[in-house]
Amino acid sequence: MDKTTALAGLGALAHPIRLDAFRALVVAGEDGLTPGALVEMLGVAYAKLGFHLKDLSEAGLVTSEQSGRHVIYRAVYPQMNALLAYLTENCCQGVACAVEPTSTNCDC
Repeated sequence: MDKTTALAGLGALAHPIRLDAFRALVVAGEDGLTPGALVEMLGVAYAKLGFHLKDLSEAGLVTSEQSGRHVIYRAVYPQMNALLAYLTENCCQGVACAVEPTSTNCDC
């Protein structure tokens, strides 16, 4: 991942509604969520949510798929993992880390 792509992802996550929506989609896994389900979970207006989902989609963090009458949104795990890897690629290089390392990959 390059710096421009990382900044787009971080910028997309730098809003409470977008961060909450993305985290909900990560929890939902491959089943994803409809906008209606996200509206209920997050307590935001449908139109406002659409704006935020568009930003997440443009950053490559979520995808949408038409399924009958519904649109299903899903987190893009490879993009999330790439962003996490970008942020941690030089973590404690050459020095013992002060914290226990955790997995930066979601194998969903």
